[in-house]
Amino acid sequence: MREIVELRLPIASYSMKSTLIAVVLFLLCSYAHAQNEYSLVVRHYHEKQNFNGTVLVASAGKIDFLAGVGLANRRDQSAISAQTKFKIASITKTFTAVLVLQLVEQGLLDLDVNFGKYYPSYPGDAKNKVTLRHLLTYSSGIPNTAEKLGMQPYQTQLNIDTYIQKYCSENVAEIPGEKSNYSNTEYIILHKIIENITQKLYAQVLQEQLLMPLNMLNTGFLTSNSSVKGLAESYTIDDSTQNIAPDEAYFIENYFGAGAMYSTVEDLLKFDYALFNNNLLKPSTRQMMLHPSEKLNGVGLGVWYAEGYGTFNKPFVYRTGGILGACSNWIHTLDDNKTIIVFNNTNGTNLYELSEQLYLVSKGQKAGILEK
Repeated sequence: MREIVELRLPIASYSMKSTLIAVVLFLLCSYAHAQNEYSLVVRHYHEKQNFNGTVLVASAGKIDFLAGVGLANRRDQSAISAQTKFKIASITKTFTAVLVLQLVEQGLLDLDVNFGKYYPSYPGDAKNKVTLRHLLTYSSGIPNTAEKLGMQPYQTQLNIDTYIQKYCSENVAEIPGEKSNYSNTEYIILHKIIENITQKLYAQVLQEQLLMPLNMLNTGFLTSNSSVKGLAESYTIDDSTQNIAPDEAYFIENYFGAGAMYSTVEDLLKFDYALFNNNLLKPSTRQMMLHPSEKLNGVGLGVWYAEGYGTFNKPFVYRTGGILGACSNWIHTLDDNKTIIVFNNTNGTNLYELSEQLYLVSKGQKAGILEK
């Protein structure tokens, strides 16, 4: 019996090794094929739609693909890398929403109390009619004065009190909670409320509560005087001539907690992972944040929710951002736990469509754009 066993063990071991080698080779080939497909998608959008930016695809927080393409600065022809920092515009609002919800969990704020309790010096009548929940869902009814003026509100440097007085303090024009009208107004007011409650500057609260705990070393709050190494310049494409020129000058700090942050795709993944794994908020709070309001067209608190759209045919949470040429798109699918993050410093690219193609590859499918 011993001889038979001794004869069979090497045979079985050889067979197992062969199988293992075959599996490893298959996985390596599959990985290489996927990396090539991702790269072809990115190259297509770089060549056809002036995509100059970084992309990241992750599964359950682990990076599947990470790449940068194009120019970070056209004056010195410096290239974009995966570690290039970008203005993330309105993705800032998600950070602001999390900071507000953390204060709610600490018992310092109540979402359903009129916000005048926390901002008694607010100059408009909204302080006695509008709740924090209304602010978080853009349903305050406060007129969006700044949005009607294009870039004008951002071309003179203003402190937050002056900015709110000038652009965010008209009396309520619609019934609060009845209609969601997207704007920066509500999140600039939330920025001020965070400072009132904590007695700290927003940038300090952001650093202490989110960036430091998550080791987000390449993320921060921008001002026009900021000198951030590795921050991409932003460029605007003229629709008629297709000429690419630097964005017109503006004071990014005037976007406050609605749009003044910068980050890298890897840093945003850290935030994504912490948010969706309940490391920032209690599970019940996170669920409330992500829960869509059917009455308000699927808006959550600082994010949007969709049952599915296009290639993303199952539920996902998303957040976009855009200030002139600084454009960004962040999608997290809820069923298969995929994260797609795309930053661009040149407007003109359909970032949602690009995200769709990356998602197809992440699912082991052929990118549709490559079949055309």
